[in-house]
Amino acid sequence: MSLQQGNPTAPGKNDRFSSMGFILAAIGSSVGLGNMWKFPYITGEHGGAAFFLLFIICLIIIGLPVLLAELAIGRAGRGSAATSYVKAGGPKAFGPLGLLQVIAPFIILSFYVIIAGWTLHYAFLSFSGQLFVDSNFGGQFTAFTGGYMPMVWQVVAVALTGFVVARGISGGIEKFNKILIPGLIILLIVLMIRAVTLPGAGAGVSFFLNPDFSKLSTEAALVALGHAFFSLSLGMGILLTYGAYVDKRQSLGTATLAIGAGDLIYAFIAGLIIFPTTASFGIEPDAGPSLVFIALPAAFSAMPFGTFFGGLFFTLLSFAALTSTVSLLEVPVSFAMERWGWGRAKSVVIISVVLLLIGLPSVLSFGMAPSLSDMGGKSFFDWLDFITSNILLPIGGLITTIFAGYYWKGAAEGAGLKSGWFRIWLFMLRYVAPILVFLVLLHTTGVINFE
Repeated sequence: MSLQQGNPTAPGKNDRFSSMGFILAAIGSSVGLGNMWKFPYITGEHGGAAFFLLFIICLIIIGLPVLLAELAIGRAGRGSAATSYVKAGGPKAFGPLGLLQVIAPFIILSFYVIIAGWTLHYAFLSFSGQLFVDSNFGGQFTAFTGGYMPMVWQVVAVALTGFVVARGISGGIEKFNKILIPGLIILLIVLMIRAVTLPGAGAGVSFFLNPDFSKLSTEAALVALGHAFFSLSLGMGILLTYGAYVDKRQSLGTATLAIGAGDLIYAFIAGLIIFPTTASFGIEPDAGPSLVFIALPAAFSAMPFGTFFGGLFFTLLSFAALTSTVSLLEVPVSFAMERWGWGRAKSVVIISVVLLLIGLPSVLSFGMAPSLSDMGGKSFFDWLDFITSNILLPIGGLITTIFAGYYWKGAAEGAGLKSGWFRIWLFMLRYVAPILVFLVLLHTTGVINFE
């Protein structure tokens, strides 16, 4: 079926976000697992509060302008991520480029639902007390990820995600985020209070809030820029897609500031959970699963009411993961509805099945299939993560900045900014963002090393 403006199943035609629902859904897309296990590591490595200040600057001068551009293009085009650029009035050459922003989130989702499944499994184990029966948390994690149970939880995560997306924008994604985001905030506050009141937590708080400017470098600046860019879900088609469901009366400038503030607050509170906890129990705030699924359970096991707080922590991670998986799934679903004229439920079912099949090698690469565990120094899972995070997403961001900065004649009307702010925004998109995002691309792929 050809793409038609009158296609009744096309994104943004009959189902829209409310003003608050849109902001909560967009915040939900940015509230992911990265701020909980990656942000503490890179913050600790690059100067604590000094790096956090750098992160805030990067978020303001680069992240927010690109975020506004994606939302504005999506609303102007009222199409999927693959067609937003062309439908907004851009050259046809941007059609294939837009398709990259459908492919990237689909690949990301194929392995992200695996981690989402892990968080659901650990929440269940923690609340039931089974997680703390054996103190060998590293062995538990290895045995779990190397067995068949991750496949079961992967199916659960996909099913939960598909159920929400199948119910539509206002009746599914919006309602889901209106429940989970407030719940997420409550859990964050409870866990933060518990963390900062632990014995010895002051050292972690001090490390996080006292800047060490001697550790700042070009390397730190690019890491901060990359994290600001990716923590806002930029370059992966989500905000282009969500923009198609935004009412024309919604102020995109106000929404952009609210989304940026939500991402910033989440990162800040995550730091006030992780750093005090790791300091209290003598744990290095290392990156990745080893921190979240091995080191922190050991801390919870030694903590009063650890079963309860451990369960809250993994519930928090589950909420963060599922708000992201819902956003990611909507991108290919909106494309399928537009491209082939499928109904929403049919699109969700077909894409979910394909998703599980595509994700199978990633699940097996954790031990069940040795040939997938070491493929040139990386597992199959790690390769997908590397390709999407370090190549496809920066390219997606470059496409947005170049289109909005140079090709989009309707940029002023689409962004809805006053003349002075519009000139600043356009300057950032033309002359600052593309250069810095390109440097991030070169840095993350190893072409340039600033260490």
